[in-house]
This record gives sequence, structure tokens and C-alpha cells, in this order.
Amino acid sequence: MPESQSVPRASDGAQAAGRGKAEDWLEAAYQQLLLGGVDSVRVLTLAKTLGLSRTSFYWSFKDRDALLAALLARWDTHNTAGLIGRCEQYAATVVEAMLNVFDCWLDESLFDSRFELAIRNWASQNAEVAAAVALADQARIQALTSMLVRYGQPEQLANVRARTTYLTQIGYLSMRTQESVSERISRVAEYVEVFVGERCEPQELARFAARHPA
Repeated sequence: MPESQSVPRASDGAQAAGRGKAEDWLEAAYQQLLLGGVDSVRVLTLAKTLGLSRTSFYWSFKDRDALLAALLARWDTHNTAGLIGRCEQYAATVVEAMLNVFDCWLDESLFDSRFELAIRNWASQNAEVAAAVALADQARIQALTSMLVRYGQPEQLANVRARTTYLTQIGYLSMRTQESVSERISRVAEYVEVFVGERCEPQELARFAARHPA
């Protein structure tokens, strides 16, 4: 059964199987994507990684395209939902609201930075994946904009600040910036002031830092 080279289509879904669960194949695909990019995500490679037969893959997914579509959906569900969720989190002030968003940059359970970069690299080769990334970017920026508007910022200013916040972080990822947690936290107060126009109070920064011990 040949592996398709085409653009991923809507997922055909996974079937229950005793020869490796769909989630096992998806997790292996995720790890391989991080390791070697989308071109390295091959059924035979994953089968060897899992110690399973190549044919057992087809108990879980129709073909490679279905697996890639599931991988893309996993990224969107995790990273986009994670970021939007933090935008909607309760906060007493706009500064605390932005600090909630900053949790994403330091907590991979909310926003997986390596996954994000791998998907964006894939998007540079694939128009349909690029379109999915563009939709995610739009949704994330809108969530940030709406968050700032809730705290009284004018729509246009909120959108500019949302874009500045988001594009700065994507730039961090694209440049593969290497910083320790303590280095990032040391700059958080100034970043927040730039992004929301209000000073980050020491107690607000202390609560944020407590969530992210170095």
C-alpha cells in the first residue's frame, strides 16, 4: 500500500485496533515531526519506532494523509485552544490577563513551542497547511484583541497590541531564541508594559514567577 505524498485531507478517523492504538501512531508521528520534519513522518519509520508491522498502521488510519491530518488537528487543538483559553481566563487587571497569556510561552502543556515551529516549517512547503496556520493565527490574534477590549482598550489599539504580542512570540520561535526561564521572567514586566500599556506591579510579577519556577 503506497504512502501518499499529497496534501493532508480531512481525517478519516482512527479505528480501534489491537495492533497499536491510533494514539500510539499519532504520538510517534508527533515525535518524528519534531525530530526530522514532515518528510520524515513515514509509516515504515513509525512502525520501526513502535516495533509494529507496517500493515498494522492501516488498522488505525486509512493512509498517511489521514495521519498527517490528525497531526495537524492535534496541533490546532492543543496550541490554538491553549492560547485562546488563557485569553479567556479570569484576571482582575489587564496586566494579569496578559500574564495569563504569558503562561503559554513557559508551559508546554498550554502551548507546545516545538510543535508550533514544526508545523510552521511544514506550512512553508504546503499551501493547505499554510492556510490552516493562517486561520489559527487569525483566531489567536482575535482572542488577544478581544481580551484587551474587555479591559477597556479601544478596538484598533487592542488589535495592534494583540498583533505585537503574538508576532513577537512567533518571532521568538522562528529565530529559535534560547533563554532560560529566569532570563525570560526578568524581562516579563517590561514586555507586559509594552503590550498592554500599564505597569506590571511587583506582586503580579511575583505570582507569575511562582507559577514558573526556574
